[in-house]
Amino acid sequence: MSMTVLQTARLELVPITLSLVEAVMADDCAEVERIAGARFPGKWPGRSLIERAFSASVERIRADPSLRLWGDRLMIATSAAGDRHIVGSVVFHGAPDEEGVVEIAYGVEPSSQGQGYGAEATCAMVEWALEQPGVRAVTASTFPWHTSSVKIIRRAGMEHCGWREHDLLGELEIFERRRIEAPCYVGASTREAAARASRAG
Repeated sequence: MSMTVLQTARLELVPITLSLVEAVMADDCAEVERIAGARFPGKWPGRSLIERAFSASVERIRADPSLRLWGDRLMIATSAAGDRHIVGSVVFHGAPDEEGVVEIAYGVEPSSQGQGYGAEATCAMVEWALEQPGVRAVTASTFPWHTSSVKIIRRAGMEHCGWREHDLLGELEIFERRRIEAPCYVGASTREAAARASRAG
């Protein structure tokens, strides 16, 4: 799996590493900025948000970072003055499961919301995920009343596929986009040869 920096129209999507997660957990803003090469939002994120985002405690992330941090990236924007700053993140809640499914989620820090960063990053990362070996589908979940999230998910080409119950807040709507398998042309010449042989016989 490639963990290169991805570039969109306005964002760098920079891989999230274990050292970065540990610096965030330790509230070490200077270390986060050193690792990311970008300014860190003053109040975002915290330990609880990190553990919700990665669906795992820091101990479980340390035990298998390649599994827990699969595909996860920071969103970094650059201002007209050249100031690089972290505006959010896109995560996958872990590597593909046994059916080749990954679940995507995103977060944008409060002062950067409403500028389209979430949609830009999510669309790019859905495309990236579907190009990875073993990935057959990308899913996302949100509350049906969260209209901005629904719009972003649909912009990424995902369609409604079901519901699941949230422990506290009710039903979550599930969306999915599946990989389009290329048609298989291998063996066409063999079939043609067999047809010719049949006609000759």
